[in-house]
Formats: sequence, C-alpha cells, structure tokens
Amino acid sequence: MSAVSPNVSGRSAEPMVPVISVTARSLPPQSLEDILVYDPAAIAAFYRRRPLQILFRIISIFWTALGYGVGLLSDKLTGRQKVNEQKRAEGLRIMLTKLGPAYIKVGQALSTRPDLVSPTTMAEMVKLQDQLPPFANEIAMRFIEEEIGQPSASVYEYLSPEPIAAASLGQVYKGRLKTGEEVAVKVQRPGLADQITKDIYILRVLAAWAKRNIKQIRSDLVSIVDEFGTRIFEEMDYTHEGANAERFAELYGYLPEIVVPSIYPQYTGRRVLTMEWIDGVKLTELDELARRGVDPTHVIEVGVQCSLRQLLEHGFFHADPHPGNLLVTADGKLAYLDFGMMCEVQPYQRYGLIEAIVHMVNRDFEALAQDYVNLEFLTPETDLSPIIPALAGVFNNALGASVAELNLKSITDEFSALMYEYPFRVPAYYALIIRSLVTLDGIAITVDPDFKVLSKAYPYVSRRLLTDPAPQLRTSLQALLFQDGRFRWNRLENLLRNAKDSDDYDLNQVLNQTLEFLFSERGEFLRDRIADELAKELDKVGYSLIQRVARALKLQAFERDLLAAPIGATEQPDTGSWEQAVRILGILRNTKGLDASTVATVVPKLIAQPEARDIGRRVVNGVVQRAIARMIREFLVTEPAVTTPALPSAKAA
Repeated sequence: MSAVSPNVSGRSAEPMVPVISVTARSLPPQSLEDILVYDPAAIAAFYRRRPLQILFRIISIFWTALGYGVGLLSDKLTGRQKVNEQKRAEGLRIMLTKLGPAYIKVGQALSTRPDLVSPTTMAEMVKLQDQLPPFANEIAMRFIEEEIGQPSASVYEYLSPEPIAAASLGQVYKGRLKTGEEVAVKVQRPGLADQITKDIYILRVLAAWAKRNIKQIRSDLVSIVDEFGTRIFEEMDYTHEGANAERFAELYGYLPEIVVPSIYPQYTGRRVLTMEWIDGVKLTELDELARRGVDPTHVIEVGVQCSLRQLLEHGFFHADPHPGNLLVTADGKLAYLDFGMMCEVQPYQRYGLIEAIVHMVNRDFEALAQDYVNLEFLTPETDLSPIIPALAGVFNNALGASVAELNLKSITDEFSALMYEYPFRVPAYYALIIRSLVTLDGIAITVDPDFKVLSKAYPYVSRRLLTDPAPQLRTSLQALLFQDGRFRWNRLENLLRNAKDSDDYDLNQVLNQTLEFLFSERGEFLRDRIADELAKELDKVGYSLIQRVARALKLQAFERDLLAAPIGATEQPDTGSWEQAVRILGILRNTKGLDASTVATVVPKLIAQPEARDIGRRVVNGVVQRAIARMIREFLVTEPAVTTPALPSAKAA
C-alpha cells in the first residue's frame, strides 16, 4: 500500500524572498494575489472595502454549523445519540469540509484524539487527512505548467490520471520523471487564498474583541491568530515547504530510523511541489503494520525521540505531525512527508523547556514558577508566592508516583485549569508546540493506550542535562543535585539511570565534561561540596564499622564513651547515601561505553589535577576534624553540643 501526505504546509527557517509589504502602499491591495506573505494590516484593508463578503462568510459558517448543531440537540432530547452516532460523525466531517481548510485542520487534529471523540468520529476525521473531494485535473495541469514554465508532459514521463490523495490545501498525483525517479506531485487548490484570508480576518476580529471585553482572557489571542496566519500563508507557498524539507533532512536525516524524501526544486513553485515518492502505510494502520511484522510502539518511540531533537536540540520542529504526514516504510522506518507547518524555537526557549521538565519531574515548584517567567508565561513583576503552592497542588496530582506515570494530557489539562486562576498568558510559539505534542500524544495513545510520551522523553532530557555544556543547563544540574548544602544522591541516580537508556548517550563525554567543569574555576563550589560530602560519608562509615567491632568484642564502655554519633547526627547513622553511591557505581558499570579503556583514560586526568589533591586533603581534614570534635565533645564538654561546628573553607582546609 502506498500513501503520501497531501497536506500542504510551510514555514521555512531560511530568510524569505524579500517582498514589498502592502502596508507600505498608499492604496489597499486590489487582489489577494498581491499579498504574498501574511500581513494582517493588508488583509484588513482589503476586507474593510468588502464588508458584504465578510457578512456572507459569517452567515455561511453559521448556517452550515446550525444544521449539525440542531441534529446533535435533537439526538440529546430524544435519547438517540448512540443510534445516530455514525450519522453525526459523517455530518461533522461533511460540515468541516464545507467550512474550508482552517476547519478541516481542526478535524485532522481530532482524528488523533481518542480521549476527546469516539472511535466512530475518529474514523471519519481520519478521512480529512487525504480523502477530501479533489478539484478538476484541468486546473491542476494548468497550475503545473504555470509554475514550472513548461507542459507537464515535457517533465513527467507519467502522472496518475486522477489524484491519489486530496486534503485541505491541495491534492497529490503519483508520477515519474523523464529521468526515471518516482515522485509525488502536490498541486494547490484554486481559490485557497480567498478562503483562508476571510477566516483569518474573522478570527482576528473576534480575538481582538475577546481580548478587550473578556477579563478572564490574559493571553494575547491576536498574536496567536497572527502566528497561525503566518504559518498558513507559508503553507500556501510550496517553495517554503521545499526549503523546509531540505533543512529537515540536513538536521535529522542522519538518524538511522528516519526517512526524509528528496525535493526537486527545479520542478517546484509556489503552487506545485515535486518530491520523492515514499512507499509506506500510516502509523495508525495497526492491522497492516502487524501483517508486515512492524512494532508500532517502537516506531512511536522513534518519533518521540526525533521530536525531542526537533524541539529541544535544533529548535526547528514539525508542528503538524498528524497520521497523514507520517508513514512507516517496508523496513520499519518512520518517514516524514509534509514540511509545511514548521516552527522555530529560540535557544533560551529550548533550554527553558528542558529546565521546566526537570523541575516538574522533580517537583521543584519554586524553580518551575521561575521557569514560567523565563518562558514568558508570566511577567517578571508577577508575585510568585501564591503560584508556587498552586503549581504543587496541580502537578502533584498529574505526575503520579513516578516518571513512568507522566501523562501529557493530564499535565496540559491541569495546567489549563491553573491558567484561569492566575495571571498566566500563552506565548504564540507555545501554542504550536502544544499542538505538535498533543497531536503526537494522540497518535501514541491510539497505537498504545499505555504509552506515556513524557516518560519516554525523560531519558533524552537526562542525557542533555549530563552532557550539554550550556551554562544554563550546568546551573540547572547543580541546583538539581544540591539542596540545602546536601548532595542528593537519589537525583543523580535517577538521571544516570534514565540517561543510559538514551540512544546516543556518550558516557565518555559525560565523564570528560564532568572533569572539565569540576576542575574549572566555576567548579570550585562543587569541589568543596563533594569533599565535605565525602568526609561526612566516610565519617559515618568509619563510625559504623568501629561500632560493629566494639559490639562484637563487647566493649560496652568503649562503645558508650568514644562512639558518640557522628557530628551533626542524633540517631544511628543512615547508610542510604552509601548504598545509593554503590547503586550509582552499578549503573555506571552497566552503561554502554564504560570499559577498561575509559577508566584508563579518566584516572590519569583525575590524578594529574592539583584540584583533585586539594579535594583529597579536604576530605582527610574533614574526617580528622569530625573525630577530634567527637572526642572533645565526650571528654571536655559537660553537656552534649547542640549545634554542628562549621567546617573550615576550602582554602583553610
């Protein structure tokens, strides 16, 4: 079975071809063809001179939706919802098709949400991905000739007599070039600009009205509509999609289980795109995948890992990963077919998202509140004191008992409820990220209801925290591992355990960067903490060992007088830290990449550093000082000391 994605979408990360902005003209644009890039002022100027067109469009939307709404109400009043379920699902598909491309995209999103609509409705929404009514072949052939500058017969040896798929923005033909390559040829629907601009103009007017008149709305709805408008205009320019595909291949095509089709730019224009033909089946066609012996859950994991790299590594991500855009090839690889709706995430946003995930997983809600300021969900002057406990209450419910229970829908639902109570706002870029992640999550739970996107993402995040040299993540890692002057071994154990499951985890890189940071000027604080922690743990171990020996020899007086609890402890010593350290060594021993050669490379570097010898001296001094302090306390002090003597600084040690 063969399929390609007919959805035509586009944002190029490359600079756009300069155009003359219509807002600079003295007169409004006379035709929508004059508006080559999204320009809300130009669109408003165009339709202000044509109010009847907008009025008729609003009436058309209302009238089309009215029939469907009356049917739903009738079913509810007569108790026939179940009987008419198939009929209403078909009616919803037909209604969205009549309303046009913007509404069809809503239906495409619903096709991956089994948590929002019934299986019957989902099955109908799937048809919106590539089974819409096609337009006439004569128009398609005319567009091809106009865009590539020559008749289709002079370029293509073969074109399918009818489109093999049709979706919201265009339709697809299967073809063969004169040079023999199998290709997919996308051709844009006629009159697309007219339909899109009317709906965007209406949405923008409604968003501005809602922002002015509904106090509960704090997000900049107009900016969100403008973000959507920018993307949809770029989707209507196939040269952008071609550039996106080439950049996507450059950034992610090296991944062994990812396939990116080649683009033929010489046969591509604003309304026509020629790309390599990919044979495969949709990721949601579970029966066919089973027949081919492909594990769909593994393919979903491949998609999650690729999405993480898109979002958090390079920042150039696919914002529309619905099943029509994702195919599984015969050898079980994941092919991306549509590169129209792409978006760019800036470095500070990428690092901020990583830090937010870490703080959320580890329930550090004070830091999470600050992350929302950094990510522009909250303004810098916002009082975070009431928000921190609210975050704790919301996310403690959503997170469950462990990382393995992380559920994207629960988190987004809980967070959405929180936004109504506190002054959160939704940045425009975040709307596209959530759209992409929620769509991916919907595909995942369609394939495997127990699949947790975020729990699969945490190994990647752990690996980035341990290996990325960026100062933001170094600071985040330090804050994660130290709290109130204590080293949190459980957090390190959790990071290492998760990171070793990441496909490209490089333990050598972790060790080298750790040593480089540890022995740098920035690592002085960490060296002091490590030395103090080691001294404390060695004191505990020594105390416990001597106590066991004394008990074995029945030296009760010796045990009573000299074996007072270690400095700072009031109960029996806790061996949990030592046991965790042993477990960490076990994790490292079982991590791919750790062998004798790795140790042989690291140990000389460690010994050669003068800072390492300073750590050793500080550890020895710390253990000796604790022993002396214990003896002084027992023999020279009448009452037991209440406070813990402060250890000398690194320089004094």
